[in-house]
Amino acid sequence: MKFKGTIIIMVLTSAVTWLVFSIASNQNKSQDSKQTAQVQGDQSTADHHGGSTPVSSTTFDKLVGKKALDFTLESYNGEKITLSSLKGKTVVLFFSEGLMCYPACWNQIAAFGKDQRFKNENTLALTIVNDKKEEWKSAIDKMPELVSAAVLFDTSRSVSNAYGVLSLPSSMHRGQLPGHSYVIVDKSGTIRFAKDDAQMAVRNDSLISEIQKL
Repeated sequence: MKFKGTIIIMVLTSAVTWLVFSIASNQNKSQDSKQTAQVQGDQSTADHHGGSTPVSSTTFDKLVGKKALDFTLESYNGEKITLSSLKGKTVVLFFSEGLMCYPACWNQIAAFGKDQRFKNENTLALTIVNDKKEEWKSAIDKMPELVSAAVLFDTSRSVSNAYGVLSLPSSMHRGQLPGHSYVIVDKSGTIRFAKDDAQMAVRNDSLISEIQKL
């Protein structure tokens, strides 16, 4: 009887051990599946925000206090605008995704065009996009008020790259296009303010507030 009892106990112990192992194994598989789904979700989000290109704000974060890098770009009306020729004015540079960012970027561009605080003898707002000039007509046809804004075409991305705006958090196509970033250059040509705005809001009033501090 003792022998049979021992056998029964051994069988029961083995069964319990197998059951515990099975439950633990299933829990681990479930956790692994959740982690895999999370990684896949993160990868999907990364693809939407510029694929594998990581966020990098190193260049952008070091702009304030430096002389603004000079450039010459063409506007929609064909005028060549050189930043250094605007000394004596406070210049707001708005680096925008342009055509692909409707309506958020378009709303900010149009707001600059309608706001006399950004188009007078003391202050000028320049929107810099990477679109081709001939492509911009489709935007103006859709939102005619854009035509009153000063839009410059950085098709080669050389200016956007120099200012470090291609890999900021606001960029939806990181490494390829800017997102929604502002730089304020004072009358002497020194950068006094830089902000990347992932919320992509219209910031006229807050920019004027920053300009008044200069």
